[in-house]
Amino acid sequence: MLIVAVVGPTATGKSDLALDLAEALQGAGGDFSPPEIVNADAYQLYRGMDVGTAKVPVDDRRGVVHHQLDVLDVQDDASVATYQTQARADLAAIESRGARPLVVGGSGLYLRALLDDMRFPGTDPQVRAALEARAESEGTRRLYDELAERDPAAAAAVEPRNTRRIVRALEVIELTGAPYSANLPRQEYVRPAVQIGLDIDRGLLDDRAQARVDAMWERGLVEEVVALADRGLGTTASRAVGYAEILRHLAGETTLDQARTDIVANTRRLARKQMGWFGRDPRVHWLRAESPTLVEEALAVVASADRGTPPPPADGPVRRSLGS
Repeated sequence: MLIVAVVGPTATGKSDLALDLAEALQGAGGDFSPPEIVNADAYQLYRGMDVGTAKVPVDDRRGVVHHQLDVLDVQDDASVATYQTQARADLAAIESRGARPLVVGGSGLYLRALLDDMRFPGTDPQVRAALEARAESEGTRRLYDELAERDPAAAAAVEPRNTRRIVRALEVIELTGAPYSANLPRQEYVRPAVQIGLDIDRGLLDDRAQARVDAMWERGLVEEVVALADRGLGTTASRAVGYAEILRHLAGETTLDQARTDIVANTRRLARKQMGWFGRDPRVHWLRAESPTLVEEALAVVASADRGTPPPPADGPVRRSLGS
């Protein structure tokens, strides 16, 4: 069954639209089993990170089953490869029940790992250590030149001073015997899918980011971070917008007012980054987040995709959002 993914920047209403679609699609077009939602937000994977990630509370999920929420402790580091394995298993299980999977989230890499042909070659600590030692003794440029010889396509996609990525590329070549570029993600769905993107004008997006932070503050974001800090946050969880800024305040580096101001600014910055990521994918069908007929428009995209004739993706709104 066709997977429906709702994507786009933070604060555009992706979760609400996914729930609306889950309700509207049940019993429509042969979808007689209730649709189920698979999360594609990296930080909503964490237990206890609720307010700051705008995780939909259980009582507000309208009875729709959700997957890939609250599967990690905050001390754990998230892994895209692990997420891919587990979330794809969720998709398969949902489809086996005759239900439609709805994927929702703004973490572009996680979404690509779930939907697209994206592979994660293994690692070898000895091979990596040897390459890192060479980078230290011979210089990163020497390793970059070697990468350019062995895999020109990979070298063209890597900054010549990015030691970490150069080492990783050479490690994969050494381990697999194949070019590193052969393992780069391709915009090819591994299962039939359609992506619906929520676009919004920059000024309105900024307003929504401010309102989002204000609401989180009222719901107890500071108290949530304090409680998690007592348990200890791992590297991944501590980088989340809303958490990183308050952790800096708790460490005495900023005032609480400054932390709040920084969260608003970083939320806006994150939204622009997400729009840039999804805006580069020509397969996304963009809809206006503030449209009064948003659900109907999204259902039309799904119906067209189900028939095998999806409408051409809209690119005008994306350009406006990306404009300066």
